[in-house]
Amino acid sequence: CNNNVCSSSSSSGSDSSGLQCENEWEKLLKPFDLEELRNSLNRITPLQLCKILALPLQVNTLLEIFNRAGKQVGYSHSFDAYYVMIDKLGALGLFKIIDELLLQMKKEEIVFKEDLFIMIIKWYGRASLPGKATRMLTEMKDVFACNPTFKSYNVVLEILVEGNCPKVAPNVFYEMLDKGISPTVFTFSVVMKGLCSVNEVDTACALLNKMTKHGCVPNSIVYQTLIHALSIKDRVDEALKLLEEMFLMSCVPDVETFNDILHGFCRLDRIHEAAKLVDRMLLRGFTPNSVTYGMLLNGLCKEGQVDEAKLLLSKVPEPNVVMFNTLISGYIKIGQLDNAKAVLYEIMLPMGYDPDIFTYNSLILGLCKLGFLRSANELLHEMTLRGLNPNLISYTILVEGFCKEGRLDEANNTLKEISAKGLFLNVVGYNSLIHALCKHGKVHEAMEMFDKMSSEGCKPDIYTFNCLIYGLCKADRLEEALGIYQDMILGGVIANNITYNTLIHAYLRKGVLHIALKLVNEMSFQGCPLDVITYNGLLKELCNEGAVEKGLSLFEEMRTKGVAPNNVSCNILINGLCRTGRIQNALEFLRDMVHQGLTPDIVTYNSLINGLCKMGRIQEAMNLLKKLQVEGIVPDTITYNTLISWYCKAGMFDDANLLLYRGVESGIVPNVRTWEILVNNFIRRYAEESWI
Repeated sequence: CNNNVCSSSSSSGSDSSGLQCENEWEKLLKPFDLEELRNSLNRITPLQLCKILALPLQVNTLLEIFNRAGKQVGYSHSFDAYYVMIDKLGALGLFKIIDELLLQMKKEEIVFKEDLFIMIIKWYGRASLPGKATRMLTEMKDVFACNPTFKSYNVVLEILVEGNCPKVAPNVFYEMLDKGISPTVFTFSVVMKGLCSVNEVDTACALLNKMTKHGCVPNSIVYQTLIHALSIKDRVDEALKLLEEMFLMSCVPDVETFNDILHGFCRLDRIHEAAKLVDRMLLRGFTPNSVTYGMLLNGLCKEGQVDEAKLLLSKVPEPNVVMFNTLISGYIKIGQLDNAKAVLYEIMLPMGYDPDIFTYNSLILGLCKLGFLRSANELLHEMTLRGLNPNLISYTILVEGFCKEGRLDEANNTLKEISAKGLFLNVVGYNSLIHALCKHGKVHEAMEMFDKMSSEGCKPDIYTFNCLIYGLCKADRLEEALGIYQDMILGGVIANNITYNTLIHAYLRKGVLHIALKLVNEMSFQGCPLDVITYNGLLKELCNEGAVEKGLSLFEEMRTKGVAPNNVSCNILINGLCRTGRIQNALEFLRDMVHQGLTPDIVTYNSLINGLCKMGRIQEAMNLLKKLQVEGIVPDTITYNTLISWYCKAGMFDDANLLLYRGVESGIVPNVRTWEILVNNFIRRYAEESWI
């Protein structure tokens, strides 16, 4: 071949000459010696250039060869040569050079083919440039005189939907229709997928009805896309109708299609219909998979139908550990610990299934809920014997269990065990400890635990701070509680109603009204709306101070701002009115309370009975007692003590004795206050009679 690289004239020789030429090429190109290659390229054909461009050479080398070939006298690059070169550039994302080559092709009057642009569009998609892929549709026609067909549009639509630009896809689709380009089934399926991904499910469903107008028959993918989207939106009845239509159109669903609808039914707690759908699957010859059975088992357990779930599990051809765990967890949730243990020891293990960490954690949780902490510890030991290392969740469950039972020493011992294993308690575990310590008045220890928590890098949450604030307020350490609140705000944790109400009520109880009101203002300013608990605290303080009128104004403000009063709110005001002698207003307020849909309770009536008696209207108070019995409200010891006390004050000792007798008959147990009232009044009566 000498210095000519297999020119067309030299290749017309004998077979041995062709073989020699091929060997020369192999020898030349294997080491990719650029200098030698440059010297050898005296003459090259477009076909040969295509073969060279397909070789794994560096792009700079390929471009030099491409440009050198183009400078040959009487030579023109072919479409195929450009195609191969552009494909190489696209793989490397060198789109600027591709643009230059396209303009060069135009200048050389090469006829463009759609396949070239489809290839470029695909490279734009892989480079996550959906915008440039879309613009290519316009450029290929307006700049390069190549009309895009449905093929180009389908590629662009798929790139838009897969490239996080699904909202643009419908615009491209309608542009396609406006230009008279007929869509395909694939076009519709891609656009529907895009619409569903941006919650435009109704628009996607509307396209289904337009498919036949364009000569397209929906396929399984179209139906599966819509069924999946409808099921996610809990529109399972519509999804079910599409499934029926799917069968009528001879489209075959897969198991995942059934699972989508099944998941929707289970999410809506329509377990019976979910079970019927599985039966229909079997009747139509579909085999449910582990996901199918798993969802149905979970749905049944969620509804408390754990025995039905157990029966279903016995029919599953190849159950797995997750299914057994679902059943165990289901029994735990309904408090049937023995049945949960039976699943492990009588079904799971005999069948050769090894329990995992979740299995044991579920059982430990069940034991702790019922207070069987010793058994929970034993189960933890059994885990280790089976080669399973208890995880942080295992220990957290135990810590919570000990804390709820007030066994703080054992909780601390578990904490030490966690540290010894190189683990660190999470926020849930620390919160349990801090809450328990505060509940038992050990605020100092709770603060120490809080410091330990922070030193281990465990970030406290709102529950942590609320526990500490509650504990400090309970211990009458209000300044420290306020300090914790301020630290919390500085730390970026947003206070909630519980935070503010705890502090506000503490300061109101202390009688420090100005700080309480400051906190109320701060609560509103921080966007935390005052709730019924906040208002009740303020109402109680106003009524205790005798400012009932202000309390009534606040009550109206409360209703105006959309906060619904509860029984406590009304009882506070009724008690306040009665204490200030405004019994008639209190009775009118009672009527309003009933009209608002609130039901008076024994606290309401006790305030009214006391108020009536205080005004000397004992008979009306007795009438209220009778009304209580008619309305099914059970009087308590306070009710009887109030009436007995006023009877005695009025000198009506026989009536007081009779009332006590009737109270005892109806199940009232006299307390220390009852006997104190009677004894004091009998002594007073005896003293008066002796003096006379």
